[in-house]
Amino acid sequence: MIAYQRLLTIDKTAKLPAYLQLANQMMSLIRGGELRAGQKLLGTRQLAQFLGIHRKTVVQAYDELLAQGWLESRTGSGTYVVENLPEIKPQPLVDGQKERRNPAKTAGFSFDALPHLWRPALVSGQELHLDDGFPDPRLAPLNELTRAYRSNLLQGNRYVRLGYGDTKGSGWLRRELALYLNETRGLKITEENVLITRGTMMGLYLVATGLVKKGDNVAVGALSWSGANMNFLQAGANLLQLPIDEHGLVVDELEQYCQKRPVRLVYLTSHHHYPTTVALRADRRLKLLRLAEEYGFIVFEDDYDYDFHYLSKPLLPLASADPAGTVLYCGSFTKAISPAFRVGYLVGPENVINHLAQLRRIIDRQGDLVLENSFAELLQNGVIQRHLRKSLREYRERRDVFCELLKTQMGEYLDFQIPDGGMAVWSRFRKEINLELLAEKALKKELVFSNGKHHDSPSNALNSTRLGFASSTVEELEKCVNILRNIILKGA
Repeated sequence: MIAYQRLLTIDKTAKLPAYLQLANQMMSLIRGGELRAGQKLLGTRQLAQFLGIHRKTVVQAYDELLAQGWLESRTGSGTYVVENLPEIKPQPLVDGQKERRNPAKTAGFSFDALPHLWRPALVSGQELHLDDGFPDPRLAPLNELTRAYRSNLLQGNRYVRLGYGDTKGSGWLRRELALYLNETRGLKITEENVLITRGTMMGLYLVATGLVKKGDNVAVGALSWSGANMNFLQAGANLLQLPIDEHGLVVDELEQYCQKRPVRLVYLTSHHHYPTTVALRADRRLKLLRLAEEYGFIVFEDDYDYDFHYLSKPLLPLASADPAGTVLYCGSFTKAISPAFRVGYLVGPENVINHLAQLRRIIDRQGDLVLENSFAELLQNGVIQRHLRKSLREYRERRDVFCELLKTQMGEYLDFQIPDGGMAVWSRFRKEINLELLAEKALKKELVFSNGKHHDSPSNALNSTRLGFASSTVEELEKCVNILRNIILKGA
């Protein structure tokens, strides 16, 4: 009886009904071995008296446990823990306390933690930010998107609109995307060449899982996006790191690799290389396509920041000049609109798209069909196109102001090239500046930016990082640069 009073407690202020509190605690005692199989329980009146609760509460708790099969009632004898439970030995006491693992924190089974998957998640929060190159959601056409979403949610045949759809994604969006990409990227595709994804990362995962085998060689830049590298490593690929210079990927090095060993895939951001923002020169583009056709490897072209080019009409993507069907072209609306809207696309030959759509089905049956149709409506009505033109003008102004601030206020502390496009400046800090410490001190002043450590290799500490300008107003950019300069000058 003392044990009952010690192990069973009822919180009368809790939202959970008292009888469920009692039932749950008794289930825990049975699971832990404190109440054994076949053990007789106190009568409802007696237990209610010891716990200081109404007898009906105990009756309800017992009924709940009887219904769930934890207890059994024997006519004329009482209520017992069921006999057919496995034998459970109570855990030993250590220093008067039970030695018990917290199952919410630590699993009861082993698994391998894969180091290549460790990558801190980017989370918005600080008022001031020089991020990795994100859009400004304050410019997003949210009113138009809200109206389109409401319309697609409420109108039309709801069984069709709100039911299961094509694994490849909304047919409407795939048609509108094919038209849009043909017009803006020089592609020659139909909706059958388009697979809707939840962003570039999903496109990478599908390609790495569905087209790359363990032991395959995948070529990436020595400076490249870690998110892509993670997917290829997860697939068991060997990463071949190619040098990057002021004209992008050094394709001659790739040719030398191909002459020595088979290459399965080449990943690149041809328009604005990540993280340096440089564009792949035209002669290298042509040679890369020739090599892909000659050696039969896949080119995964990441449509990174394509819509934001500030000098002249941007170079057309590799996919627009692909004569052999070797290029897979992948992009998303996360940089054009906002990262919150997970709508992306993967473009490729029909047989590849069909193959990857089957793979997508077993990890994500389909995306948000209502959201996809809403984006299709915005593309059809020209809303996204107008938003991109407006954003381009705004981001160009912010780039110009930011680069002038870096030159005049920070020029003695870092080097950079004014980017032709994109939403960030690749900044190379002087070696005497501790970039990690600078980022820590800036965070204390409500300014967040990356310390650039994830761009380093074991043999090369770059002391460089991307400083994003697009998501901040001119006034906010001025505050950011002032904070950085004051920390460097004053050390705090």
